[in-house]
Amino acid sequence: MQLLNVLEWAHVVRRDVGGARRDVAGGAGDGPGAGLGGEGAAGLTVVVLPPREAMTRGQLRRMAELARDEGIAVRWEEARGGAGAPLRTVASLLGPLRRAERIVVGDPFSRYVQLLLSLARAEGEEGAEALPGNVVVVDDGTATMEFVTQLARGERLVRWHRRGAGGARAALFAPVSAAARRRMTPSAGRRVEVFSAMPVEAPEHVTVVRNDFSWTRSRFGPPALADGTDLVGTSLVETGVVDSERYLEAVVSLARAHGATRYFAHRRESPDKLHRIAAAAGLEIVRPDLPLELVARRGPVGRTILSFPSTVVHTLPLALAGTGATVAVCDVDPAWLTEGASPRAQGFLSGVTGTARGVRRLPSAPSSQSLKPGTSTT
Repeated sequence: MQLLNVLEWAHVVRRDVGGARRDVAGGAGDGPGAGLGGEGAAGLTVVVLPPREAMTRGQLRRMAELARDEGIAVRWEEARGGAGAPLRTVASLLGPLRRAERIVVGDPFSRYVQLLLSLARAEGEEGAEALPGNVVVVDDGTATMEFVTQLARGERLVRWHRRGAGGARAALFAPVSAAARRRMTPSAGRRVEVFSAMPVEAPEHVTVVRNDFSWTRSRFGPPALADGTDLVGTSLVETGVVDSERYLEAVVSLARAHGATRYFAHRRESPDKLHRIAAAAGLEIVRPDLPLELVARRGPVGRTILSFPSTVVHTLPLALAGTGATVAVCDVDPAWLTEGASPRAQGFLSGVTGTARGVRRLPSAPSSQSLKPGTSTT
């Protein structure tokens, strides 16, 4: 998803600004690591720091191919490839990071990204220009909403579903995290840009640029619409937020109420869970090899797409604008949450649902009357 949004950002920069400069993009885990300038279109190089998980790696390889098709240079860095891999990766990226005029961050919560960002130059350092917008944070889905909120409050960067202070490892990493946070903190002399499709309010000195998925819409589709309903999966069970049995019951209920035939699995969903969903709900399990926004835009896709609170309730209406497809979101009942879920979980998920535009909102206990046919995205 992060790599898709880097492509969307590059598309907007080319369209609205043009010209070349040395750019650096940063993410990690399931997205791009850092885009380091000097080669490729508009001086942009994307560095991918892939995780070990096979499905995510497959999606990243496909997205890397699309990036190269757009003239963007891509470096694939196996930063998790053994004991010495992190040090080798950091050493190989240090020079480009220090030379880059702009850093584009894909996952500001990632420790890899925070480490790389802490090594990049800052305004006021010898030889460093004071460049407005020299740090850009591209969408990482719902995490972007939490990032902007924590940035505005000056809080430590913590993913919304995590509990506690993070233990000894977090304490050891705290100085690096603090240095990275300062690089992403706006001030009178340092501007930060957020490129997002999410409903975020810009703190002072932060510029928010709207991601309307114009690259996706210009590159793919419009899709053929299939009769029937598609259901979008979520990793809320895998992250320990939602109880697995309650989730299974909700999926079965939604599938029966709305005639769903396909289930688009989240890349982190476990095979055992997906097997149970297929058996209990009679759904065809689809494991996309590209982000869902691209899969839906290429089609065919159901006329109705149902989802739990997640990034796609904000992004799919944009990617599918004008196609006649309906996007609907089912609330998460507080009773579904696990005992170990973060105290912030319910409020955050409600906010994801409540701020979504161009979607139909369903109750957490769906009925066959919850969604009327013929409602389209706007």
